[in-house]
Amino acid sequence: MAFVHGGRLVAQALKRHGITHLFTLCGGHVQAIYDGCLDEGIRVVDTRHEQTAGHAADGYARVTGKPGVCAVTAGPGITDAVTAVANAQRAGIPMIMIGGAGPHILRDMGSLQDMDCVTLMRPITKWSVQVPEARRIGEYLDSAFRIAQSNVPGPVFLEMPLDLLMNGADDEDLPLTAPMAPSRPAGDPALVAQAAALLASAERPVFIVGSQLRWSPRRDAVRRMADAVAAPFYLNGMARGALPYAHPNLMTRSRRYALEHADVAFVFGTPFDFRVDYGRHGTWNPAGKIVQVDLDGAELGRNRRVDVAMQGDTGLVLEQLLAQMTAPKRCDAWLAAVRADEDKRRGKMLAEIESDASPPNPLRVCAELGKRLGPNDIVIGDGGDFVATAAYVLKLEHPQIWMDPGPLGTLGVGPGYAMAAALARPDARTVIVYGDGSFGLHAMEFEAMARQNIPVIALIGNDAGWTQILRGQVELYGEERAVATKLDYTRYEKIVEACGGRGFWVETLDELGPALDAAFACGKPACVNVKIARSDFRKGAISV
Repeated sequence: MAFVHGGRLVAQALKRHGITHLFTLCGGHVQAIYDGCLDEGIRVVDTRHEQTAGHAADGYARVTGKPGVCAVTAGPGITDAVTAVANAQRAGIPMIMIGGAGPHILRDMGSLQDMDCVTLMRPITKWSVQVPEARRIGEYLDSAFRIAQSNVPGPVFLEMPLDLLMNGADDEDLPLTAPMAPSRPAGDPALVAQAAALLASAERPVFIVGSQLRWSPRRDAVRRMADAVAAPFYLNGMARGALPYAHPNLMTRSRRYALEHADVAFVFGTPFDFRVDYGRHGTWNPAGKIVQVDLDGAELGRNRRVDVAMQGDTGLVLEQLLAQMTAPKRCDAWLAAVRADEDKRRGKMLAEIESDASPPNPLRVCAELGKRLGPNDIVIGDGGDFVATAAYVLKLEHPQIWMDPGPLGTLGVGPGYAMAAALARPDARTVIVYGDGSFGLHAMEFEAMARQNIPVIALIGNDAGWTQILRGQVELYGEERAVATKLDYTRYEKIVEACGGRGFWVETLDELGPALDAAFACGKPACVNVKIARSDFRKGAISV
């Protein structure tokens, strides 16, 4: 124990909470933290844009289950990371952003990059505060970890002025709290009984399970419930992979049919937002009953009436429902009807998945990637049309991980998520499934990956446009009025090559497999840039 500077106190606190990596873009206001991390054995990972550092903290949390941490410099360093924090807030991801600030003694005097970032960050964080003095750094970080993980997880912002980080304190007698696992609430027994009664009487039940499953201590309860109830299950966000792709109850394409006909829908850990048509009639059976379970009590009943509204943890409530069952629930005729709709829709995909045409079809490109994924691999979706196609085609199951921005729909998450994933899970191969538009947002992060030996594979579906927007734009206004949505078939792989990685340009199906194999084998950041054919698979698909 000794008298150490504030940056070392930050690193000591991060180490106590099990943090192994700090994501950043260098800045003089926070450089003392880097020095402390070197002493405490925390790897400092630098990016080329603060937004990427924020997304990396988000991605670290998704992969490890504990908050990720980024540190950015004052003023524009913080404003550059706002999008990443907002994305984590909307998706319910625990992360901690440490922001620099000018010396406290120069506050409001016009010091370099001086601005009120604490107020700026309040609407998109669970807690935004300036740490008042060096000896309380550990205390504030302990609180930040606790708040970020409690109830609905989310981001926390801690501002640390330059003089606080450069000053010191004796680390022997600081008021520190031992790291603790976040508590997760089970459901009210009376409400669980009501939900169990609805399940017992249901003839056409359906289950939708969302991203909050990621933070449950009973994530395996989804599999046990699916084994006990012969009903369709739909998994979205970070719940993807909770059931094996071959499980007879897992569906991906028939959700609208199931919701239109279900007499009881169980909605776990996902809001009634645009992804489920806000719970509105037309998509949902107006005569059906709804059981909604969410960590956020304020989310219950938002946008539509529900019959049982229960604040609780997805896995724990599923476990409580299982305990109420006296026998397996068989709804075989219902499950067969949904399966028939599922098979019909998957059948329509099959012709494109098996097409041998060149340029290759986007569904075939995704299928070729799927053939090469290992059981531990991580896939990140960063884009619109091509990524949505991949979400339907790739057959992922735990411990594979699928990560996408979530409901904020933020493009540019790919490099940050991927850097964090590759570092947190070095046993896994990490792939970014890119739209050609999204690649342009943070392409220079491949320099950071190459320089720091972080092997990530980028698969670009290159259709020379922001196709998810372009398609609807043409339908509404005509081809001659389609502006700001067209790109060129740009050779993005050469950017990755120039940054020290490997690049592959693919125009034919025969070139695709060898390019993917070489990218996976090269041990460097790599880009497989595929000129893809046009497809009507996503025609009419746009969410607002």
